[in-house]
Amino acid sequence: MGRLIHFEIHVNDMERAKKFYGEVFDWKFEDWSNYAGMPYFGAVTGDEKEPGINGALMQRQSASPETGQSLNSYVCTMGVEDYDSTAAKILNNGGNVAMPKYALPGMAWQGYFMDTEGNIFGIHQPDENAQ
Repeated sequence: MGRLIHFEIHVNDMERAKKFYGEVFDWKFEDWSNYAGMPYFGAVTGDEKEPGINGALMQRQSASPETGQSLNSYVCTMGVEDYDSTAAKILNNGGNVAMPKYALPGMAWQGYFMDTEGNIFGIHQPDENAQ
């Protein structure tokens, strides 16, 4: 079985990325750089009793993807309670809209953003009334 157990977000500016994800999603960070041999911060994304996984911010090891370049990675989506307030936090902390909010009818609101490091991620608010 290949269950997803960890994720890594490659970043150019570690402090900027920690501030972005900390402010937007309230993630906490643990310095694991000694284990990785490079700037590497474990991302605690929530309460261990809740569904979800933890991951890390990793110092990017090559050039950033160019704007408009196709993705060669997984895109992670974060569950949120309030799409609009989270989107505002993203924009206020230097993120940009990659794909505007849209309805998954009868299920949720979904959209995609670009973080301060050029990475795309999604947010997802469950809502049975989404149309």
